Amino acid sequence: MTGLFSYPKRKLRKLISQGEYEQAIEFGNELEAKTPKDPDLLFIMGSMFYILNDEKKTLHYIDRVLEINPYDVESLSLKLRVHQFLKEDDIVIDCCRKILQVAPDNFEVRDLISELESNS
Repeated sequence: MTGLFSYPKRKLRKLISQGEYEQAIEFGNELEAKTPKDPDLLFIMGSMFYILNDEKKTLHYIDRVLEINPYDVESLSLKLRVHQFLKEDDIVIDCCRKILQVAPDNFEVRDLISELESNS
């Protein structure tokens, strides 16, 4: 049964991987209208806008995923990267802490938070 629902997301991923961003945005918006609380779809859309260097839309989608699952490590990692780019260290540190609650062995995040806290 899940195969029926995963096909549209596969099509969306394929459009993105082929660089067909305009079509992907249009198709993603159609899917979002049907399933506005699908965290996988929201993450895919956020990731696409990350690729397109649109920080505002990336955060719009990733924050919606995190409303559904506040400790989604992939979403927290993407949010961390955007806020790191925006030089918003307090938010980066918050994301690091949440990631470490779920994945305490994430040494990359552990090193980043240590570096940021020592610079504060």
